[in-house]
Amino acid sequence: EREEMSSQQPVKGKSIVDRPLPRGKTEVSVSAYCLLFSEMVQYYQQRVSSIQDLEKKLAGAGYGVGVRMLELVVLREKGSKRETRVVGMLSFIKDTVWKVMWGKPADALEKVTEKDDEYMIHEKEPLVNTYISVPKDMGHLNCAAFVAGVVHGILDSADFPARVTAHTVPVGAETRTTILIKFAPEVMDRERRMG
Repeated sequence: EREEMSSQQPVKGKSIVDRPLPRGKTEVSVSAYCLLFSEMVQYYQQRVSSIQDLEKKLAGAGYGVGVRMLELVVLREKGSKRETRVVGMLSFIKDTVWKVMWGKPADALEKVTEKDDEYMIHEKEPLVNTYISVPKDMGHLNCAAFVAGVVHGILDSADFPARVTAHTVPVGAETRTTILIKFAPEVMDRERRMG
């Protein structure tokens, strides 16, 4: 009886609720990640009839990941501080979330000069495109649709509704992937009210 009671006592005066979330192992083997991602692409590829449908499936899978990543990263990294401004939220995604998910921050965050409600996150070589060989019949497939889904899930969960798409953009002799984010009018209205 005495042993039972001592095991139920809080450790060092803290209950399990008061202790911080464990950081856990923060790195995953790149080969394991790429294998799982490749299997996911093949799974969806067998169940769709077009490149657009495959990209929609990948974006949908990424959306679920994004919703969960926001919760996890905010609790672990930010100390529950909520971003309320567009640029702050996008910087959080570009730097903090990108580093947690892919081991490094995204290459760049840029505002579209012609439009106030559009932003771009640039990545020269996204991990999701690195080890994927695209068949000739699916020549324009961009597996970064998964990344666009992750960003979309994060933004929706943080109350920044937006349309998020992935594009391959030629830059000189090379290409880079651009995640294009077009915010809903209510987000931009809120941003203007906040000054």
